[in-house]
Amino acid sequence: MKILITGANGMLAKEVKEKFEKENEIIATDVSELDITNEKMVYDYVMKVKPEYIINCAAYTAVDKAEENYELADKINGDGPTYLAKAAKASCAKLIHISTDYVFGGDLDVSKDYKEDDEKQPVTVYGKTKLHGEEGIIANTDEYYIFRTAWLYGVGGNNFVKTMTKLGTTRDEINVVSDQHGSPTYAKDLSNIIYQSIEKKIPYGIYNATNEGYTTWYDFTKEILADQGIKCKVNPVTTEEYIEMMKITQAKRPYNSQMSKEKLHKCGITIPDWKDGLKRYLEEVKKIEQ
Repeated sequence: MKILITGANGMLAKEVKEKFEKENEIIATDVSELDITNEKMVYDYVMKVKPEYIINCAAYTAVDKAEENYELADKINGDGPTYLAKAAKASCAKLIHISTDYVFGGDLDVSKDYKEDDEKQPVTVYGKTKLHGEEGIIANTDEYYIFRTAWLYGVGGNNFVKTMTKLGTTRDEINVVSDQHGSPTYAKDLSNIIYQSIEKKIPYGIYNATNEGYTTWYDFTKEILADQGIKCKVNPVTTEEYIEMMKITQAKRPYNSQMSKEKLHKCGITIPDWKDGLKRYLEEVKKIEQ
């Protein structure tokens, strides 16, 4: 099977490539080889390569910077997936796209979680542009999977786990937001969800795809440090307190990023708990550093 992966230099793309490359022909492209914001280039490239699957890992993910760069974020997150969908349709390829919890309003009571068909009410530029991408795919092809994920981390580049580990080993105490709720998601587990979905040929459509279980950034941090035996006091603070202490301006963060995985479970997809994912990530990092 021939698979085209976009955004090849990104954390998730590397995990996807590693997961699929043993059994498939992989064509991994970065922006220098395939600029997804160039409609003609996308069409010509896809028609030339003729992949069976296109896995789009390219995205503008700088949530705060997006507030001042709407046009660029919308080209990458909105126009890019739309062009890929058109090319996929023309070449009879299936499109897999990674979206986000930010397409929801993020203000749902934390006793509940978001279902795939809940109302979309993005309040940030990032969320609005990612929703644009989803809508562009749905309007231009029928053979697609959109996986909405959240709180993603993995080997390569900066991530929350790496940051908290560094702070925990260099400070006596740290302040972490305790009123934002979601599911930490190990990039290797997300790539495996994608793999299982293709292997099982689950119905096309939109799926929530994070690790199982819910927590807060505060409790996630405590788990990160405890798993590594790092002694550091972790203080819970509200989002407002954190913004005031850090003297920062940022795009609104979702109060609730909890997304139900019931739809994936009904398709027979296995999803590990977030604590299990964290342990395996830390083991992987340890092996790399040895």
